Order: sequence, then C-alpha cells, then structure tokens
Amino acid sequence: MSATGKVPVREIPADEQGNYELTSSLLLEPTERQQDLLPYLRLFWEQRRFLFRTGAYALLTSILIAFLIPARYQSLTRLMPPDSQSTSGLGMVAAMAGKGGVAGLGGLAGDLLGVKSSGALFVGILGSETVQDRLIDEFNLMKIYHDRKIEDARKDLAERTEVSEDRKSGIITIAVTDHDPKRAAGMAKAYVGELDRLVAQVSTSSARRERIFLEGRLEKVKGDLDLAAKNFSQFASKNSAIDIPAQGKAMVEAAAVLQGQLIAAQSELSGLQQIYTDSNVRVRSVQARVNELQKKLNEIGSAGTQGGSPGENALYPSIRKLPLLGVTYADLFRQTKIQETVYELLTQQYELAKVQEAKEIPTVKVLDPAIVPTKRSFPPRLAIMLLGTILGVIMATTWILGKTQWDAVDVSDPRRVFATEVFTTVQKSMPLISRNGTGAESNGHRVWSWGKKSDAPKEELDKNAEQDGK
Repeated sequence: MSATGKVPVREIPADEQGNYELTSSLLLEPTERQQDLLPYLRLFWEQRRFLFRTGAYALLTSILIAFLIPARYQSLTRLMPPDSQSTSGLGMVAAMAGKGGVAGLGGLAGDLLGVKSSGALFVGILGSETVQDRLIDEFNLMKIYHDRKIEDARKDLAERTEVSEDRKSGIITIAVTDHDPKRAAGMAKAYVGELDRLVAQVSTSSARRERIFLEGRLEKVKGDLDLAAKNFSQFASKNSAIDIPAQGKAMVEAAAVLQGQLIAAQSELSGLQQIYTDSNVRVRSVQARVNELQKKLNEIGSAGTQGGSPGENALYPSIRKLPLLGVTYADLFRQTKIQETVYELLTQQYELAKVQEAKEIPTVKVLDPAIVPTKRSFPPRLAIMLLGTILGVIMATTWILGKTQWDAVDVSDPRRVFATEVFTTVQKSMPLISRNGTGAESNGHRVWSWGKKSDAPKEELDKNAEQDGK
C-alpha cells in the first residue's frame, strides 16, 4: 500500500494486453455456449412427453415396416479362376459376352480381347442375355417377378444377381438374392451350369476345329472303306478268289503233280498197248486212269470246262484266268488296304484332338457350391427400427424448433403475413384438407400451440384472428 492509502495497480504492457483479451474470450466462450443451449434444452424438457410419444409412434411404425417388408435370402457360390493355358479358345466367348476385340493366344487372350483376365470373360458371360434367358425360362421368373416383357425380367434378375471377381486371387463370386432360399440356391447353381455349358459350346480353339474336321473326314472315309470292302468281297465271292497269290502257287503245284502223273500213265499205257489189245483189262485200266488225270488237269487249267463250257463243280479259278483276275484282285485289295490305313490314322488323330480339346476348353471349377441359406440378408430389421425411431425424434425436434420460431415471429412481420396468405390460398384450393381438419383454426376451433400462452391483449388477439380470416 502506498503512502496515499491506495493499492498499487500493475499496468499491463501493450503486447500482453492482446493476449489477455484473447484468453478472456476463450474462457467466456464455453459459458456463453452453455447459455445459448440452455433455452433449447428447457424447451425440449417441457415437450418431453411429445418427444416420447413421437419416438414411441416412430418405433412402432418402424417395427411394422420392418416386418412387412418381405425377407430376402442370398445364396453364394465361388468359382476358381480359369487356367491361363485355357484362354486361347475364348474368342467367341468374348464376343458373346460383349467384350469384343481381337482373338489372342494363350495367356495374352485376355489383354487382346480388351479384358484384364480370363476371369473377366466369365463375369461377362454370366451377365449375358443368353444366360439370363435360360434362367428366366428355367425358373419361370417372368411370373415370379410379375413382368410381362423379357427385358423387364432381365433387369429384375440383374438387380438380384451380383457377380464379382477378386483382383488378387481371381476367385469369382456369384451372389443371388431371392425371397425363396431354395430358389436362390438353385439359381446360383444354374449360373454355374450355364457358364460351363456355354463355354464348352462356343469354344473355337484349334483343337476343336481339328476335331470337327476329323469327324467329317472319318465319316467320309468310313463310307469309302465300306464301299471298297463290299466291292472286294463281291469280286472274291463271284470268282472264288480268296487269295490270288496263294491260290496261283497252289494250283501251279497241283497242275505239275497231275502233269507228272499223266505223263507216267501215258508211258505205261503205250507199253501195254504194244503187248496187249485194247480190250485187255490192264490196258483199259491204265486208259481210264489217263483219262481221269487229263480231266483233272483240264479242270485246273480251264476252270473245269469241257470244250470251253464252264463246269458246275469249279471251286477255284483256272490258271489261265489267274493273271486277269490278279490285276482286278490286286486293285481292289489295294484300295481296301488304303482306306483301312487312312481310317486308322484318322481315328488316332481324332482321339488325340479330343484329348487336346478337353485340355483347352476352360472348365468351371467350383470352390464353394451354393447352399440353401438359413439367414435372411434383407431387410435389416434392427437397423430399420433404430433409424426409424431416430428419424421420428429428429422430426419431432425439428417441429418443436420450427413451431417455436414461428410463434416468436411478430404477427405484423411481412414474412409471416406472406406465409399466412400462401397457406390460406392453398387451403381454399384444397377443400378436402379443410374438411379433414386442417382448416380447423379457420372454423373457429382452438389450435394447440407449443410453449406458453400468449401474453398479448385480447384485442390484439382478436385483431390477429380477423387478419387471418381475411
């Protein structure tokens, strides 16, 4: 304390004065904010019954809506990514899937066709109209979805189907949503079946084209082989030509033996004729043997002919005919053997092409088969009830604040006068609303208002009512 009896006051420098004012304002802000929120908190507390009723009504309405919405079930199936070496035969598949582009080879097919991988082709196929139409017909979806046109049924099916491919693993997921869990699982399985069938059907790989070509060649060669075998058998049966080389060798040997026996018999006959007469028994016996040997030799040499006429007991062709028959026989035999060789080679190539085609066609490998779901996927009833209740409370809070702000506006305010005129005009143009109670205030009934009663004099209230009526 100074000598004058006053308490000394410390002066605040100029540079510290600004910081002091800023600190004071920061300390006062929370208090001011609390004071600003206090009227709203008091207002909500006064209207707590209304808020509680509105929240209860919103909860009941949300429960009703949540249970009235039909339940949906989702069935999932996952497919392994197709083999990279199987992408060479997917040009036609890409065209049907709507991807377009130039056909590629091997692992480059996906890039050249305008897609990132062969799995993207599968995704495109699953979303094609060909697959959709097959599912629509199989499960009668036009009747289930209540659609009259196939385009609407496709759109509804696409909305209930989700096909995605994992970028890292390449696994393809097919998710089908339906009100019937069994139908959802059946449709997911049908997607996989249609994908496998369509890929195998439209695959245009080199192995498949080779297999188709070989099928046509095999059919033609089989016909030529049957015709050659038929001609050869008819010729052999008609001319008793079983095996011309073997038959010729055997007949020449038999003719030589007969010729030797005939020469010996003729020599013996000549000796006997010089000693005995022709009526002698020995002469007649040797003469008969000579005649028989000559007859057999003639049969071998002339096909059993007597004076050039064919015999009935000729089993083999004559030696004289063997050269002529051998040419035709060799030609027919050669044609038959050629056709047999070609048929055998084509059959081997055909089997190899079938094996190669089976390797090149992308097969659909199911990782997780579709099962009948037991838990619904839609609607989320708890979330609907929670959000509905919160929305109802927010709407009630907004109504309270709007009503309070409306009551706080002066009656003579131009904005309120304009809003009143607009409301009155709309009310007159819609008599149905007035009959249902919206125009109750204009009919003389008391309208319930929020907050405290107005403290305005009765004359002012009458004046305001008169203006509202106008």
